Amino acid sequence: MPGDSSLLAMTLVNCLPADWRTGLFVGRVLTADGPSPILVRDGIAHDMSRVAPTVAQLLEKLPLAPDAGDALGPVDTLDLPLLSPVDLQCVKAAGVTFALSAIERVIEERARGDASAAADIRGRLEERVGGSIRAVVPGSPEAAALKAALIEDGLWSQYLEVAIGPDAEVFTKAPVLSTVGAGAQIGIRSDSTWNNPEPEIVLIANAAGSAIGATLGNDVNLRDFEGRSALLLGKAKDNNASCSLGPLIRLFDDDFTIDDVRNAEVELTIDGPEGYRLEGASSMNQISRDPLELVHQTLSEHQYPDGFVLFLGTLFAPVQDRDDPGRGFTHKVGDVVSISTPRLGKLVNTVVTSKDAAPWTYGLVALMTNLAARGLLKDAAA
Repeated sequence: MPGDSSLLAMTLVNCLPADWRTGLFVGRVLTADGPSPILVRDGIAHDMSRVAPTVAQLLEKLPLAPDAGDALGPVDTLDLPLLSPVDLQCVKAAGVTFALSAIERVIEERARGDASAAADIRGRLEERVGGSIRAVVPGSPEAAALKAALIEDGLWSQYLEVAIGPDAEVFTKAPVLSTVGAGAQIGIRSDSTWNNPEPEIVLIANAAGSAIGATLGNDVNLRDFEGRSALLLGKAKDNNASCSLGPLIRLFDDDFTIDDVRNAEVELTIDGPEGYRLEGASSMNQISRDPLELVHQTLSEHQYPDGFVLFLGTLFAPVQDRDDPGRGFTHKVGDVVSISTPRLGKLVNTVVTSKDAAPWTYGLVALMTNLAARGLLKDAAA
């Protein structure tokens, strides 16, 4: 399983949201038989593998009968390794959805991936566009006017195009089944010298494209690679163990809605092995495009028969120096990254290189073979 040989001593009780006794949650755990979807209702965890062998299938069966699944007991006493809460869904991500992140992407581009050049460029760019870019609505006439002014000043960038233009940046973050969950090691490329976590809320959409819940995610980013060329986005984003999700998917209901996503405060802490500590936050109410608009753009002329998850982007862009003055932040092996919101819980991962992270060996063939051996596929289409 992805990350199964590198799990921290972490069970559900360590990362549950504050109101876990009343919410409705879906996730995955590693049982003695293999990966199994779970449903948490009224604080009780249920093994749902006999109802639906994958999370993707389980989400298509909503709403579920009150007695669905095999009760495992109170979720706060469940002692099974957590896996990423998604399985067959495509993993998509929206980039440059906050004004600050747009400015930081332009800085990466102009610094050509050189962290030492970032501080001076940041100051000049903030002075020119910092206020105006925060106020503009993407795709609006005001955005078009700002674009024209920036082109005239020689400051236009492909990143500003997706920040204030009509089309959002939506890309594929990770292959199906490659994501890791709470407690797993998370990877950065061994040849990257400027990188950071991206703490985000992630929407879960079913096969019909409807947003049905949310979870937390870490869209690990290599700023030096993407800064050298946007064509290196694949290497910057998609590496072994470079995408974590969890702890659980919280399903939308009368008490938890898309408005909770729109107004969430996503907190992040990084504790380094040398005693370094960084704290940050991402306020979802500062997002430039509404989360459901990002879902709509993801679905434009595409289908996702197993559903998809969508990273919504982050306001967080660390500039606090870690080592040399002016070089800002970059990860070190051993960093413990914690992403949290009161209503979605806590996602904690430890940083290693992608080469040293547990290799991803459990793909679609392995999963289907396991489910078939357990006799769980015979009714999967029902």
